[in-house]
Parts: sequence; C-alpha cells; structure tokens
Amino acid sequence: MTMPPRYWCVVPAAGIGKRMGAPIPKQYLPLYGLTVIEHTLTKLQNIKQFEAIVLCLSEGDEWRPSVDSSVPILQAKGGKERCDTVLNGLQQLSPKASPSDWVLVHDVARPCIREADIQRLISEASDHDVGGLLGMPVRDTMKRENGSGEVSETVCRDRLWHALTPQMFRVGELTQALEKALSESATVTDEASAMEYMGRKPLLVEGHPDNIKITHPADLALAEMFLKQQETKKEDS
Repeated sequence: MTMPPRYWCVVPAAGIGKRMGAPIPKQYLPLYGLTVIEHTLTKLQNIKQFEAIVLCLSEGDEWRPSVDSSVPILQAKGGKERCDTVLNGLQQLSPKASPSDWVLVHDVARPCIREADIQRLISEASDHDVGGLLGMPVRDTMKRENGSGEVSETVCRDRLWHALTPQMFRVGELTQALEKALSESATVTDEASAMEYMGRKPLLVEGHPDNIKITHPADLALAEMFLKQQETKKEDS
C-alpha cells in the first residue's frame, strides 16, 4: 500500500538583515507584541499538515525564541547563503522524510503570511508534477536601470510575477536541485530558481499582497498594520 506524502516546513532564519540597520537580526525585532520570528512560527505551527518545522539558525544565535508549538520544531545550522541554509534544513529532515514528501520553505521575515494562502498552495501544488510557490502578478510599470540610476528601458509586465514564500517542492528533488546549483556555482535566489535550473517549471499560486518581507525599518510599521487587519477580520468572521 502506497503511503500518502507528508508535509514538512523549513524556515531559513540565519540572516542578519544588514539593511535594517538594527543591533540584532531583524527576525528578533519587536512586532505587535511579539518578535518577527514568533509571529512567523505562530502562523506556521497552525498548519495541521506539517509533521515538523525545521528552524535554520546561525551558529551562536543567542536570541532563539522559546515557542510553545503543537508542531515539533527542529533546528539546523545556517549556511553562507540562503541555498546553503535551506540545504542544511533538508539534510536535517533526511532521516525522517521520504524523498517524495513535500517541503514548504518560508522566509522567517514574512510574518504576515496568511494560513489560508498556505493551504491554497498545498492544495494546488500537491496536484502539480513539480510543486509551486506563492506569488503576486506584477501590477506596476516596470523599469530597468542602466547602472547609473537612469532608465534604460520599460519592461513589459505581462506574465511577470513577484515571487513570495512559502515555496513547495518534493524533498528529494529540491535537495538534488540545491546540491547541483551549489556544485556548479549557479546563482539561485530562491528554491524555485533552483528547480528552474534543473529544467523544471514550478506552478505559480496567487497569494495576498500583505505577505511582505521585512527588509527595511519602515516595513515593521506596515507589517503591524497588516497583522492588525488580519486579526480584526478573524474577530469579525
């Protein structure tokens, strides 16, 4: 009898967030009564399909939160780049997960992710050969600059998307894709680009625009506003 695939989650959280200009990594900054990372983990641990969440932290991380979670939280070491960190997280899963299981990789700095969007991704990407990622179609006019801050061309926005997270792929295929990209020094900025490097075509699943990534100080106020809005909608429903 074939066992149904299981679902796992990897959260790369080893970055220091230089652009925030804060004395501590951005994931530990206060946000609406908690820290950024606590909001993110709270959202993720509410996803009942997850067997475990792997939190990838930099060596010597002294701020790791103690989260009361209904989902087991494992720990892996962060790496030099995001792809190294995610690969470490996948290797932490290897004794437990089957290569055919699904893994969702989510940025720790996206605390406003909606649980409904994660469920939509799981539902739609599970029926796809490759897997997929949350994204948002580009709505603004896109410009390319020439390296001196001047416009060199206007880029057609048709069929352009902003890539978000989570991104969901088979454990075995994503591990293979990241290992190949690293061994060949290929530039991959997210898990989907690693899969694309293997010639695979991930599915795009539309998410909500409030799934922002906290990068600059002003993003904290925006994230707090989104979290408050989400909370109000839950209370009204």
